[in-house]
Amino acid sequence: MDPILVEIGSLQVRWYGVFLVLAIFAAFEVAKRLLRGWGFDPERFEGIAFWAVIWGVVGARVGYVLTSPSEFSANPIAALYIWQGGLSFHGAILGGLVPFVYHYYRHRIPIWAYLDAAVPGIAIGVAAGRLGNIMNGSDTVGRLTQWPIGFTWPEWARGFPGVCPGIQDISEVVRCAPEALVRGPVHFTQLYGVLIGLALLLLSLHWLRQNRAFGYVFWQFVLWYSLLRSVFEETFRLNPLWLKVYLNEQAGVGLFTATQLVSIPLILLALFFLPRFNKPRSALAAKPSATS
Repeated sequence: MDPILVEIGSLQVRWYGVFLVLAIFAAFEVAKRLLRGWGFDPERFEGIAFWAVIWGVVGARVGYVLTSPSEFSANPIAALYIWQGGLSFHGAILGGLVPFVYHYYRHRIPIWAYLDAAVPGIAIGVAAGRLGNIMNGSDTVGRLTQWPIGFTWPEWARGFPGVCPGIQDISEVVRCAPEALVRGPVHFTQLYGVLIGLALLLLSLHWLRQNRAFGYVFWQFVLWYSLLRSVFEETFRLNPLWLKVYLNEQAGVGLFTATQLVSIPLILLALFFLPRFNKPRSALAAKPSATS
């Protein structure tokens, strides 16, 4: 649990970046194979997806800064230090959609087929990002808990500053006396996130085998990512409660964080669109406009 993989002088190669780069390469290859099997041009997808990655990173960082402003109040320039971790997945999705939407209206690309093909790779990215968070230590930290599943960070784990009892935001540890910091037990929310990513990968492969209209897999992902993240990760994260509905400090459970609130309209949106993409893909073969 060390953020740095290799350090040569002032040059640092971080685990977080390595995991994300590997996930991006895997995502490209999986999507291209799917599109080739569906009869679409994978090279055209690759050109658009390249810009989607860039816009996705920008959107992810902007989303994180907007939802965690206290982390950058002392040093606003740190908002540019993407390699240190801190990305909003919802921001990444919104940013990554920009090039696809642009090319859909400009060049009429088969946008739903492209998005469905990208879903397995996005799930890999979820797991890879959380693996990077584990190595960083201070990212997506869980609340202190008395539950038996609580995890205590080892003393040798670099990057984990400890948690200050009573605080509800990991960025506030700087205001805690060093002797008051504890290393756990906390909810191991980074690992919860890895498991969510793996579950979404398996689910995406199942949805792809169902042969539904293009767009079905994408909206299933939006639905289940929002549900799984909100219930099994955000509930236990050491995040400020934007809407203070419930807090149990002994169990390490809190509602509602910013991500949980954002997930509510996404879940409703997915439930609205899913029935519109539930027809078998073969029944729509003669209607390109329905799947473009």
